[in-house]
Amino acid sequence: MAKYSLEIKLAVVKGYLEDFKSYRTLEKESGIDYLFIMKWVSLYELHGMKGLIPKYTDYSLEFKIDVLNYMRDTGTSHRKTAAIFNIPAPSTVLKWEKAFNENGIDALKPKERGRPFMKKDTKKPQPIKGSQDPLLAENERLRMENAYLKKLHALIQEKEKSQNRTKRK
Repeated sequence: MAKYSLEIKLAVVKGYLEDFKSYRTLEKESGIDYLFIMKWVSLYELHGMKGLIPKYTDYSLEFKIDVLNYMRDTGTSHRKTAAIFNIPAPSTVLKWEKAFNENGIDALKPKERGRPFMKKDTKKPQPIKGSQDPLLAENERLRMENAYLKKLHALIQEKEKSQNRTKRK
Protein backbone atom coordinates (compact mmCIF):
# COMPACT_ATOMS: atom_id res chain seq x y z
CA MET A 1 0.00 0.00 0.00
CA ALA A 2 1.22 3.51 -0.79
CA LYS A 3 2.18 5.78 2.05
CA TYR A 4 -0.21 8.49 0.89
CA SER A 5 -3.60 7.78 -0.66
CA LEU A 6 -4.71 9.22 -3.95
CA GLU A 7 -7.22 11.48 -2.16
CA ILE A 8 -4.51 13.03 0.03
CA LYS A 9 -2.24 13.63 -2.96
CA LEU A 10 -5.07 15.21 -4.94
CA ALA A 11 -6.09 17.46 -2.04
CA VAL A 12 -2.52 18.72 -1.59
CA VAL A 13 -2.06 19.30 -5.34
CA LYS A 14 -5.35 21.22 -5.56
CA GLY A 15 -4.28 23.25 -2.54
CA TYR A 16 -1.24 24.37 -4.51
CA LEU A 17 -2.90 24.87 -7.90
CA GLU A 18 -6.32 26.25 -6.91
CA ASP A 19 -5.76 27.83 -3.51
CA PHE A 20 -2.34 29.26 -4.50
CA LYS A 21 -0.66 28.02 -1.32
CA SER A 22 3.11 27.62 -1.27
CA TYR A 23 4.88 24.28 -0.95
CA ARG A 24 6.10 25.18 2.54
CA THR A 25 2.61 26.23 3.69
CA LEU A 26 1.17 22.95 2.44
CA GLU A 27 4.01 21.10 4.18
CA LYS A 28 3.12 22.72 7.50
CA GLU A 29 -0.61 22.10 7.06
CA SER A 30 -0.41 18.49 5.91
CA GLY A 31 2.81 17.27 7.52
CA ILE A 32 4.03 16.02 4.13
CA ASP A 33 7.54 16.92 2.96
CA TYR A 34 7.50 19.71 0.37
CA LEU A 35 9.63 17.64 -2.02
CA PHE A 36 6.80 15.11 -2.28
CA ILE A 37 4.36 17.95 -2.92
CA MET A 38 6.59 19.37 -5.67
CA LYS A 39 6.79 15.96 -7.32
CA TRP A 40 3.03 15.42 -7.14
CA VAL A 41 2.29 18.87 -8.59
CA SER A 42 4.62 18.34 -11.55
CA LEU A 43 3.22 14.85 -12.17
CA TYR A 44 -0.33 16.20 -12.03
CA GLU A 45 0.48 19.07 -14.40
CA LEU A 46 2.10 16.73 -16.95
CA HIS A 47 -0.08 13.61 -16.70
CA GLY A 48 -3.23 14.59 -14.81
CA MET A 49 -4.78 12.17 -12.33
CA LYS A 50 -2.90 9.28 -13.97
CA GLY A 51 0.40 10.76 -12.77
CA LEU A 52 -0.62 10.48 -9.12
CA ILE A 53 -1.49 6.79 -9.33
CA PRO A 54 1.51 4.69 -8.27
CA LYS A 55 2.83 2.37 -10.93
CA TYR A 56 5.19 -0.54 -10.76
CA THR A 57 6.93 -1.49 -13.94
CA ASP A 58 10.12 -2.74 -15.48
CA TYR A 59 11.68 -0.38 -17.96
CA SER A 60 13.08 -1.57 -21.27
CA LEU A 61 16.57 -0.75 -22.48
CA GLU A 62 15.18 1.51 -25.21
CA PHE A 63 13.08 3.46 -22.71
CA LYS A 64 16.08 4.04 -20.43
CA ILE A 65 18.19 5.28 -23.35
CA ASP A 66 15.38 7.59 -24.50
CA VAL A 67 15.12 9.08 -21.01
CA LEU A 68 18.88 9.66 -20.74
CA ASN A 69 19.07 11.15 -24.25
CA TYR A 70 16.17 13.49 -23.49
CA MET A 71 17.80 14.62 -20.27
CA ARG A 72 21.14 15.20 -22.01
CA ASP A 73 19.62 17.03 -25.00
CA THR A 74 17.30 19.32 -23.06
CA GLY A 75 19.40 19.73 -19.91
CA THR A 76 16.50 18.99 -17.58
CA SER A 77 17.10 17.86 -14.02
CA HIS A 78 16.59 14.32 -12.78
CA ARG A 79 13.43 15.40 -10.98
CA LYS A 80 11.91 17.10 -14.03
CA THR A 81 12.88 14.22 -16.34
CA ALA A 82 11.31 11.70 -13.96
CA ALA A 83 8.12 13.78 -13.90
CA ILE A 84 8.00 14.08 -17.70
CA PHE A 85 8.38 10.33 -18.23
CA ASN A 86 6.17 9.47 -15.21
CA ILE A 87 8.94 7.65 -13.35
CA PRO A 88 8.05 7.49 -9.64
CA ALA A 89 11.51 8.30 -8.24
CA PRO A 90 14.07 10.75 -9.65
CA SER A 91 16.76 8.60 -8.08
CA THR A 92 15.92 5.95 -10.69
CA VAL A 93 17.03 8.28 -13.47
CA LEU A 94 20.16 9.20 -11.51
CA LYS A 95 20.96 5.50 -11.05
CA TRP A 96 20.58 4.87 -14.79
CA GLU A 97 22.83 7.84 -15.60
CA LYS A 98 25.58 6.68 -13.24
CA ALA A 99 25.42 3.10 -14.51
CA PHE A 100 25.57 4.29 -18.13
CA ASN A 101 28.54 6.60 -17.45
CA GLU A 102 30.48 3.89 -15.60
CA ASN A 103 29.74 0.74 -17.63
CA GLY A 104 28.10 1.83 -20.87
CA ILE A 105 24.91 0.54 -22.44
CA ASP A 106 25.31 -2.98 -21.03
CA ALA A 107 24.69 -1.65 -17.52
CA LEU A 108 21.17 -0.57 -18.54
CA LYS A 109 20.08 -4.00 -19.75
CA PRO A 110 17.46 -5.59 -17.50
CA LYS A 111 18.88 -8.25 -15.25
CA GLU A 112 17.29 -11.61 -14.67
CA ARG A 113 15.67 -11.83 -11.29
CA GLY A 114 15.08 -14.70 -8.95
CA ARG A 115 16.98 -17.83 -8.29
CA PRO A 116 18.39 -19.90 -11.13
CA PHE A 117 16.66 -23.17 -11.89
CA MET A 118 18.11 -26.28 -10.34
CA LYS A 119 19.50 -28.75 -12.83
CA LYS A 120 17.94 -32.16 -12.63
CA ASP A 121 20.46 -34.91 -12.09
CA THR A 122 19.66 -37.33 -14.88
CA LYS A 123 22.61 -39.62 -14.32
CA LYS A 124 22.38 -42.21 -11.58
CA PRO A 125 25.65 -42.93 -9.85
CA GLN A 126 27.14 -46.16 -11.11
CA PRO A 127 28.99 -48.34 -8.63
CA ILE A 128 32.71 -48.36 -9.20
CA LYS A 129 34.19 -51.72 -10.03
CA GLY A 130 35.90 -53.24 -7.05
CA SER A 131 33.98 -51.06 -4.60
CA GLN A 132 31.43 -53.79 -3.89
CA ASP A 133 33.71 -55.69 -1.48
CA PRO A 134 34.09 -52.85 1.04
CA LEU A 135 30.34 -52.24 0.90
CA LEU A 136 29.57 -55.88 1.60
CA ALA A 137 32.02 -55.87 4.51
CA GLU A 138 30.44 -52.74 5.99
CA ASN A 139 26.97 -54.23 5.54
CA GLU A 140 28.01 -57.39 7.42
CA ARG A 141 29.58 -55.33 10.23
CA LEU A 142 26.36 -53.29 10.61
CA ARG A 143 24.27 -56.48 10.75
CA MET A 144 26.48 -57.88 13.52
CA GLU A 145 26.29 -54.60 15.44
CA ASN A 146 22.50 -54.57 15.14
CA ALA A 147 22.26 -58.19 16.36
CA TYR A 148 24.58 -57.43 19.31
CA LEU A 149 22.47 -54.40 20.37
CA LYS A 150 19.25 -56.44 20.16
CA LYS A 151 20.75 -59.17 22.34
CA LEU A 152 22.03 -56.61 24.86
CA HIS A 153 18.61 -54.97 25.03
CA ALA A 154 16.94 -58.35 25.59
CA LEU A 155 19.37 -59.21 28.41
CA ILE A 156 18.75 -55.85 30.13
CA GLN A 157 14.98 -56.34 29.96
CA GLU A 158 15.30 -59.90 31.35
CA LYS A 159 17.44 -58.65 34.22
CA GLU A 160 14.89 -55.93 35.08
CA LYS A 161 12.08 -58.48 35.07
CA SER A 162 13.96 -60.76 37.42
CA GLN A 163 14.66 -57.89 39.83
CA ASN A 164 10.96 -56.95 39.83
CA ARG A 165 9.98 -60.55 40.69
CA THR A 166 12.34 -60.72 43.68
CA LYS A 167 11.12 -57.43 45.09
CA ARG A 168 7.44 -58.48 45.08
CA LYS A 169 8.00 -61.51 47.29
